[in-house]
Amino acid sequence: MKLTQEERRQFADDGYLIYEALINGEKLAGYQAMFDGFVEKSKTLPVGTPHYTYELTEDRQQIPGFLHKIQGVCVAEPPTLSLAMESEIVERIIELIGENVDVFGTKFFPKLPNGGTSVWWHQDNFYFGTNSDEIISCGIYLQDADEENGCLRILPGSHLKKEIVVHEPAHKTYGSWTEVDESKALDVVCPAGTVVLFGANLLHGSYDNVSDRPRYSTAWHYVPDDVAQDRFPNPGYSDRHIVRRAE
Repeated sequence: MKLTQEERRQFADDGYLIYEALINGEKLAGYQAMFDGFVEKSKTLPVGTPHYTYELTEDRQQIPGFLHKIQGVCVAEPPTLSLAMESEIVERIIELIGENVDVFGTKFFPKLPNGGTSVWWHQDNFYFGTNSDEIISCGIYLQDADEENGCLRILPGSHLKKEIVVHEPAHKTYGSWTEVDESKALDVVCPAGTVVLFGANLLHGSYDNVSDRPRYSTAWHYVPDDVAQDRFPNPGYSDRHIVRRAE
């Protein structure tokens, strides 16, 4: 599957590609059901269960049953790896970074109704300790996403300087975030099954979910197998997985 010249231009200049409803039909329904199962499972797990974190109260206490994220979802729930290896996604990834591909840093954000969160403004490479343009982040939106239930937001072209901006620890949620001129932001309102690929230097975030609908998504990062990463070594890091090797 070859990227068009326009797709290559957009990825180079704007830093992202959006493929609406790329995963669809029975395949999408199967993944939705699988993640429904993870959410149901989370309701019975105690706070402190490895990989599972829960939304926070004002005083930063985890709320049992109100799932925030499964970090390392492909480790905690191995069937998830099949989504990261979907040919519709991988064939596009190899056009950007080559035939030998790994995926690392796998996450599931259920963004549950009435207060579910995922991420605010940040660059993925801030967390990776690099400004490499060889890392391709991937968000897969398993349900319709809009402003009310917490769609993705991106700042087109913000990757071009290859500079990691200052991030500050959050007080009301997890992670470290930054501030941007939101008048320049693009809200990625999209149907279920949409896949967004973007460079790991691109500034992006999302709205909180203020609706009565969930907004399931996964987030992970594709990288050439020979890229050295001190924080995510190959081999050695449990949440780094082989996706494709040239024959």
